[in-house]
Amino acid sequence: MGLGVSRKVGHEEQVEVTTPVIIIWHNGKSRMVGDFRALNTYTMPDRYPIPRIHETLTQLSQAKFITVMDALKGFHQNFLTDSSKKLLRIIVHCGIFEYLRIPFGIKNAPSHYQRMMNTIFPEELSEGWLIIYIDDIIIFSETWDSHLSRLEKVFQKVVQLYIDACGEGLGAAIHQTQIINDKTVEGPICFISRQIKPTEARYEASQMEYLCLVWALEKLHYYLDGKVFDVIPDCNSVKSLLNMKTPNRHMLRWQIAIQKYRGNMTIVHKYGNTHKNADDLSRWALAKTPENPAWVP
Repeated sequence: MGLGVSRKVGHEEQVEVTTPVIIIWHNGKSRMVGDFRALNTYTMPDRYPIPRIHETLTQLSQAKFITVMDALKGFHQNFLTDSSKKLLRIIVHCGIFEYLRIPFGIKNAPSHYQRMMNTIFPEELSEGWLIIYIDDIIIFSETWDSHLSRLEKVFQKVVQLYIDACGEGLGAAIHQTQIINDKTVEGPICFISRQIKPTEARYEASQMEYLCLVWALEKLHYYLDGKVFDVIPDCNSVKSLLNMKTPNRHMLRWQIAIQKYRGNMTIVHKYGNTHKNADDLSRWALAKTPENPAWVP
């Protein structure tokens, strides 16, 4: 529940279908999964093709450099429709829970995930140097230079960092391309906000926006380090502040703080009415607490 994968079904809700759970052990770790065999029996199969092992080995036969990676949390990245949630309810000792994201053990989950991944990387697949097996990605090349170029192309599935500042607080949101209901959309990854300090309240609007950028980059370092990403403010002056030739003390300190990101980020201005995610966060900023410290380099 803490990861947003499931929720507890209320006593007043009507429940028509429930599934027992089983515990699977793998490499010394346990995983609780639903026993969906009965549901799978009545599920129409999605026959979207999944690569076969011998086809993959044939593609890799001439490769000299191979990189393998997998998608974090796999199926749990995919949200369920309301009609599907009602069929994916599990019963345990403390009540009935409903999956909000695709669980393991569903008949068509691999096909759905394969289709989603193929939709994200159509050009790379057609060029023949990338293989996707459900949530695993293989990138291969015959030369080191081409391998680095291909890795860069895959990693440049751009992440968007939305930032906004106002008189009350700072807000930021990370989005990345996702496939939801067979449509390409920007899916949220992370939201953060904080109230501004009394000393920060004196900053001009453009400085406040720059402060938000510095704070967001430091706070979300583990998401953005080494990634190619767009920074999306609703203030045009952020780009000019980045390139200021004679910065004041604050600006110089901030320019140094974000220097390591300069080669990987692009400033893309968006107007306020298309910038509601970060804008709303800044206006409903979290108070400063030990769990949500208000700090900036």
